[in-house]
Amino acid sequence: MDRSVSPESSDSDGLRVSISLAPPRLNKTAETTSLDFDGRLTEPLLLKEDLKNGCGGQLWPAGMVLANYLLDRHPEDLANKSIVELGSGVGLVGLAVARGCKTKGPLYITDQQPMFDLMKDNIQLNDLDTAVSASILNWGEPIPKQIPSKPDIILAADCVYFEPAFPLLVSTLQDLLGPNSVCYFCYKKRRRADARFMKMAKKAFDMVEIKDDPNAPSYDRENIFLLEIRLKSSKKL
Repeated sequence: MDRSVSPESSDSDGLRVSISLAPPRLNKTAETTSLDFDGRLTEPLLLKEDLKNGCGGQLWPAGMVLANYLLDRHPEDLANKSIVELGSGVGLVGLAVARGCKTKGPLYITDQQPMFDLMKDNIQLNDLDTAVSASILNWGEPIPKQIPSKPDIILAADCVYFEPAFPLLVSTLQDLLGPNSVCYFCYKKRRRADARFMKMAKKAFDMVEIKDDPNAPSYDRENIFLLEIRLKSSKKL
């Protein structure tokens, strides 16, 4: 799976993210973005964005939606949890949680090799070395030993964009989800093919759309969905 494939460039359904969610970023140069999530962070999060190694090196709207939701609705109950983020890219969601929820770590942000240095740079940029670790995790492959195999929380935003990777993502979620795990999953539906991922995932997991986000009206019309994913009830202890 290669994050150089842009979510916005693959068989678009004609919908575009509004500038209020994420400004256009085509051909953008490397830069550092400061985010305080509407004042939810007393100390802004600094994120280096750099597209030289693929489109994962920038902010994407589902990541903003998920980070805002977790900071707004779960600012305290994630503090003592083991957390793994999939497809982290710049590390937006994981680093926002580490900063705003004051997690005691380690929290693992993961992606493929091309994003590894960028994830490490952003950890250091925010002085979160003691709370956050960057790791390479290729979907569909065994979970690296340093990453908890059954973490309490899994974070995944903008991971539905490349159809050949759908079964690999499902496989990795199956490896990570334990009987008490929950995955907070946010994605933007861009193509008809995205429904194939949802069909596969619904066969493998219990999936419930999150209904307690007061910001939902601002992204519902952008075809962005926020879900909780768990093991099927029959598989729980």
